[in-house]
Amino acid sequence: MSITSLDHDVAFDNVDAHRHAYNAAFYELGLKWHWDSEFYRCVSCKDGEKQLIRSYLETHQPHLLKAYDADFLADMIQQTKTRCFENLVANGSRHSASINWAELQSREVGI
Repeated sequence: MSITSLDHDVAFDNVDAHRHAYNAAFYELGLKWHWDSEFYRCVSCKDGEKQLIRSYLETHQPHLLKAYDADFLADMIQQTKTRCFENLVANGSRHSASINWAELQSREVGI
């Protein structure tokens, strides 16, 4: 499995940009999470980003809620994701570059 794969046939759209921004935020915050396009469609939430993150934490990462406040984690992830998204847009991303952030992080720590 390669870390980066480019798909030049698929235009970089808003949904992909948000998903990539989440994955970049997870990586930056040291979270070994990766949302692929299918999973992101499944967890998308009409109630907003903060509720999306809270729901994900409650259903997929409940162990973290024993040590951290859900609002604190959701706010931290959302703020980091927003900055990552702004960077993607500012840099004129057009094509979908898929980076497996969890694999990259594992390599950095020698796993």
